[in-house]
Amino acid sequence: MLFAVSMTFIDQTIVSIAAPSIIRELGLPAGAMQWVVNAYLLALAAFFALGGRVSDILGHKRVMLVGTVVFVTASALCGAVPTGGAAEPWLISFRAVQGLGAALMFPAALAVVVEVFPVERRGRALALFFAVAGGLTAIGPILGGWLTSWTWRAIFWVNVPVAVVALVLTHLARIRNTPRPEPIDWPGAVLVAAGMGLSVLGLQQAAVWGWGSAATWGCIVGGLAVLALFVLAELRSRDPLITMQVFADRAFSADNAVLFFAMMSFVPVFFFASVYAQVALGYSANEAGLYLLVFFAGFGPASQIGGRILDRRGARPAMLLGTVVGAVGFAGWAAKITDLSLGAQWVWIVLAGAGIGLLLTPASTDAVNRAIGRSYGEVTGITQTVRNYSASVSLAVLGTVLLHTAANRITDTLEQRGLPPQAARNTAEQITKSLTGPSGGSGAGGVDAGLLAALRADFAAANRPVLYGMAAALAVALLCALWHPGTRITAEDEAARPRPGARPAGRESEREG
Repeated sequence: MLFAVSMTFIDQTIVSIAAPSIIRELGLPAGAMQWVVNAYLLALAAFFALGGRVSDILGHKRVMLVGTVVFVTASALCGAVPTGGAAEPWLISFRAVQGLGAALMFPAALAVVVEVFPVERRGRALALFFAVAGGLTAIGPILGGWLTSWTWRAIFWVNVPVAVVALVLTHLARIRNTPRPEPIDWPGAVLVAAGMGLSVLGLQQAAVWGWGSAATWGCIVGGLAVLALFVLAELRSRDPLITMQVFADRAFSADNAVLFFAMMSFVPVFFFASVYAQVALGYSANEAGLYLLVFFAGFGPASQIGGRILDRRGARPAMLLGTVVGAVGFAGWAAKITDLSLGAQWVWIVLAGAGIGLLLTPASTDAVNRAIGRSYGEVTGITQTVRNYSASVSLAVLGTVLLHTAANRITDTLEQRGLPPQAARNTAEQITKSLTGPSGGSGAGGVDAGLLAALRADFAAANRPVLYGMAAALAVALLCALWHPGTRITAEDEAARPRPGARPAGRESEREG
């Protein structure tokens, strides 16, 4: 399962590294590359819930295999994109298909791991799963830089041998497929896909359209309205896509609330830290990947500790410890961000990673353990949707904060060097957008050394409120963790549940803990 999902994690960061080469060879317009990235993330957001439910109905192993084949086929076709006018729609379309494959694959793969391991060992198993899979995100820039030096098409083709290994290992592992004959709520699937897709689109495009744009708020508010209709429809459905009664379990709701606010720090940190390393520290893309690995020096070991705490004492202690450690780490990182030295920052970066590592596995696993009728794929789809939506909100809000702060500081620097106010503002906005675009870090070339040093310092300082925002999100996650009742699911609790396919009509909520 790790081999399978590794492709989806690497793919989140590897494409941005190859962006300049792709734009140059295919002759894509300026905004096309953003849609190449966004199409994948939009499809993930729209289809996670459906992927989780389908995996419960058709069997986790079967859907994981289908998702892997869809993902790798789309990857190969992305690498085979023709030059000319067809290049843009071809690449964007198959990136969306990649996202669909990942949305089928990931919840199913995680459900396989949950189903195979007994509840008393599940924390350690998923700690390894999340630690390795999460660490692969940082490998993306390193691998992307190396492959792009040969051909950018290789960043898509590299998924083919990985998928072959995943399929062979799945066969050798002799994993059972456990389908359950239940209908699929297609109206619910359409509503959740439309609602998630619209609202995430609005968040993604906020930096382009502007927060004052009617299109931005039309998408966000319209998407949320459709999601509200989805909830009402699910409460009345006999066989809903998502069993809303699961949220009546206070622990499950607390777990998801912790994940929502914690992921505001975890997922966006890859983007912000990578761009900071390249712009402010002057690192190459490969070196930026190594900078991110410092975060995982704390994340990996702490994930194992968090998993063991979950197995022995439940999720609440690990989440409380993780949110505190993470908030301190991000706050300390923010305080040292303008030092422009990894030596001054690494302790705080490791602490930030450790905090996320401590809470991620316990919150995710405890939520999955509380599935009604062992619908592990369904609740995995819920937790992944929560995480994905949180990341979209955070990237939109904190990205706006970064752009606004950086533009203001760079404007002041340019005015101090004699540029008229309006010219300084226009130049600052151009520089800032080029620094944070798909080819991050290329916009400050051609300036004298003194000005370049000042621009790097300005950009570093602009990252400070972003990191403080991440610390604040973890402080809110701490309050959510305090709301958790502290109960945990034992082997006896799980054994008392109905087997898959035996859920009562209406799928009523069970009392847990």
